[in-house]
Parts: sequence; C-alpha cells; structure tokens
Amino acid sequence: MPESPLHAPLLSWYAAAARDLPWRAADRDPWGVLVSEVMLQQTPVDRVVPAWDAWMSRWPTPAALAADSAGEAVRMWGRLGYPRRALRLHAAAVACVERFEGRVPSTYDDLRSLPGIGDYTAAAVLAFAYGRRAVVLDTNVRRVLARLLDGAEHPRPSVTAAERELAGSVLPDDDATAAGWSIALMELGALVCTSASPRCSACPVAGDCAWVAAGRPAYDGPARPAQRFAGTDRQVRGLLMSVLREAHGPVDRAALDAVWDDVVQRERALDGLVADGLVDPLPDGRFALPS
Repeated sequence: MPESPLHAPLLSWYAAAARDLPWRAADRDPWGVLVSEVMLQQTPVDRVVPAWDAWMSRWPTPAALAADSAGEAVRMWGRLGYPRRALRLHAAAVACVERFEGRVPSTYDDLRSLPGIGDYTAAAVLAFAYGRRAVVLDTNVRRVLARLLDGAEHPRPSVTAAERELAGSVLPDDDATAAGWSIALMELGALVCTSASPRCSACPVAGDCAWVAAGRPAYDGPARPAQRFAGTDRQVRGLLMSVLREAHGPVDRAALDAVWDDVVQRERALDGLVADGLVDPLPDGRFALPS
C-alpha cells in the first residue's frame, strides 16, 4: 500500500515512548518472544516482567523446558493466572524440539502447528521475533484501529473478516516497517489509547482519528462481557493450584478441601483442573501437578 500519513507520526512516537521490556531487546530471541506473548495474554506487563526473567533464566531454550516436566512449568507459572498457558508452552517447547530442531519456527503455518498457538500469537512472533509483515490483532491494537479507522470507541467482541481486512489495508508493505507499525499500535493502546481513559491530547495520530473527529461517541455495539473474579470457579481453581504449587509434592485431599467451603463448587473446580491436565489424581487418593 502507499505510505499512510499515519505511519510516520506513530513510528516516531514509538521510538521515543516505547517501554524498555526485556523481550524487545535488540538481541531478542524468538523463544523469549514466544514466552512473553503467551504470558502477556490477559496478564499485565508489570506482573509478566519478573515471571519472564525467572522463566528464561531457568529455561532459556525450548529444549531446556522440554527436558523438564509439565508440572514444573505449571509450578513456575506461579500466580500469572490461566495456568493452562504453562502446559501449552511446555507442549510447544516439546514440539519445537521434536519437529523444528529445537528452534521456534519462522513461518505462520509452522507456528500455528505448535500446541496452543493461535492466530494472534503466531502473527506476533512473526512480527516481533522475525520482523515479518503480519496482521497482529490483540486487544490494544483492535481498540486503536477501531477508533482510528472506524470511529468506534471499542471493537466488536470478536474479530471479523472485515476488521482483519481493514487492519491489513493500513499495514506497511515493508517487513520491518510493518513489524514496527504493529508494535507501535500495541504500545499506543497500552499507554495512550486505553480502554477507560484515553489520553487523546497525547496521541500522535489524534488529528487523523475518526473517533476523535466524530466527538468520541460512546460504544453502541454488542454488550462487552464483564470480567469478575471473586467467588468464581476461577478463584477456586487458583486457590487449589496454589496449594499444589507450594507443596512440592503430592497433597492429601484434606489440604485441598480446606481452601473453599462450598463443596460442590470446589469439586467442580478440581474436576476441571484434572480435565485440563493441570492436576493428576493419584491412585492413593492424593493429588499432584502433572508429571
């Protein structure tokens, strides 16, 4: 596509405002980028940085993680939330060793073939690890483009073909510039064009923003799901996982029963953890992280 008037100001802004994050270093490794992208799904950056540092110190390559147990990956995941991501990373590391000579693959199809790696993560690794042109659509990017191009406060609940096509229409043709554009959009959404309190006066492309030009109209699309944690099965699952992580070995049922009074909800949460492969029920009635 011809160069957009949006490209230069946003790229210049990113060059000056980008956060210094370890997975963005000039000598970044594709494995480190993949780990960061999985950790950053539904988890704030400030919680991810120390977890990423610890993870990469222990398992600096896919082969290092693949040689360890899935249970240790879950234990190391700690309190990042959604611990199935740890299992997926472990399975992806095993696949890298078995099918890609211990390296993170560098094509979209090969990345998508890794366990638990979806469209967004594959595109992000292509862009941010390998500097390739890819349509990267995370929550921040989708919100920025919805405002900038569509004049909507928020994007639709799920990605549509039209949204993907529109995002591709403003993606620079050059690989390196396209990768820079994608990460700059993401950073703008994280620091300036935030969900609840956008700082339009600090935005480098506010003058070309359709939402600003329209007077910042309120979102009128399908209802956006609200996130709740207290009292949910997710909270109970987290409490059960904490007991297992901290035990460094099998635990008795009584230790798990003590974390939540509602028997039905507690058993439902435990059954879910077993079904997800996060907990192994042992023949003697105890429970452990996966071996």
